[in-house]
Amino acid sequence: MKDMRIQRREVLLGAAATGLGLATGASPAWAQASAWPTKPVNLVVPFPAGGGTDAFARPLAAQFSKATGKTLVIDNRGGAGGTVGASFASKAAPDGYTLFMGAVHHAIAPSMYPKLDYDLEKDFIPLFLLANVPQVLVVNPKNVPVSNFQQFMDYVKRNPAKLNYGSAGAGTSHHLAGELFKQQTNTFITHIPYRGAGPALQDLIGGQVDMMFDGLGSSASHIKGGRIKALMVSGPKRNAAFPDVPCAAEVGLPDYTVTTWYGLWAPKGTPADVQARIVDEVRKLGSADELKTIWANNGAEYGGMTQQQFAGMVSSEVKRWAAVVKASGAKLD
Repeated sequence: MKDMRIQRREVLLGAAATGLGLATGASPAWAQASAWPTKPVNLVVPFPAGGGTDAFARPLAAQFSKATGKTLVIDNRGGAGGTVGASFASKAAPDGYTLFMGAVHHAIAPSMYPKLDYDLEKDFIPLFLLANVPQVLVVNPKNVPVSNFQQFMDYVKRNPAKLNYGSAGAGTSHHLAGELFKQQTNTFITHIPYRGAGPALQDLIGGQVDMMFDGLGSSASHIKGGRIKALMVSGPKRNAAFPDVPCAAEVGLPDYTVTTWYGLWAPKGTPADVQARIVDEVRKLGSADELKTIWANNGAEYGGMTQQQFAGMVSSEVKRWAAVVKASGAKLD
């Protein structure tokens, strides 16, 4: 009789535990979510190596391994302005072991790619804003023999349609930054789309393209090394990492503000407790001195938003860039 009572109590306790899991929306399989990660985590980076996304993803991966003892595997999947990698990540298992590192380009994509097979706001869960960095106008000093922005403008106007600019792909912020620049300066520069900022930047350094509107994250080391020259950072103020480079407002373009931001998402369906564990871990990584230095050198800021705030920012960016695309008439090349 005693054994039967013990068995009955165990059954009731098991049922209560299951009921609690259902009530909170957590699967019993994730009862130990606080143990995440228990194995390597795949981070889908939707551009080739060497671009702005990589400039932040790889240092993050290094610190992740130090902090957790597990590997954050960088999975570069470039193409179609970052939408190939996004499509792949949107269909991954929602178990916390495939994450997506997207960027401002993915808020632009819905307006440039009307037949996307994923929805950034419906098929992903926004987790964390990793970096916020201004765009910078950079030139190959051999192709464009100027010392400052005013000389550059004189050169462009004397040589209409002579210069070209590389981008991370049609519909990326690099592309639209160029279109906005052409609009606001009444100039013409030919757009050359690549499969990512990394390949475009290498061709800029090599002289195959003349200029780029790039994120400081990927251009910073090359500017400091003298391989390319920075003429202007976007926005109303100079960047602390490059105090000698004038901002757009100073050179007569007060409305030229283009910011490249990078964020972390999980596939839709990832349990809330797993999301919380990921966010907490990533937030802590930002306190590492190594990351602070890298972010500062790249002219970037780290995090600072809640998941809800990040989601709101993404939604507003989608609307903002839809208006920019419409006004500029930008189309896929």
